Amino acid sequence: MDAQTAETYAAWFKALAGPTRIQLLHLLAIAGRPVSVGEIVERSPVGQSTVSHHLRVLAEVRFVLPERQGTYTRYAVNRTCLTVFPAAVRAILGEDPASLDTGECCAR
Repeated sequence: MDAQTAETYAAWFKALAGPTRIQLLHLLAIAGRPVSVGEIVERSPVGQSTVSHHLRVLAEVRFVLPERQGTYTRYAVNRTCLTVFPAAVRAILGEDPASLDTGECCAR
């Protein structure tokens, strides 16, 4: 595994290291549509600034995709990125290193 791939995977794991981010991903996944920060705050036990911070972290690794609409942003789960995450684990284990395309999930 090359250094760039290892950095990408490390960024993915870091982005998932907090329970709030996991909960936000779950909330967005079950919504099935892009959701505004305000809607997320209504359904979440944390405030707007905390939600915005966690969404920024998740967007950096493309686990969520922001859509600007006028003065606000809606967020949606990047299902493509999250579905390749198990393949990253297999690559780390050396089980299937050649089959993972991280094009939709680049950390940078």
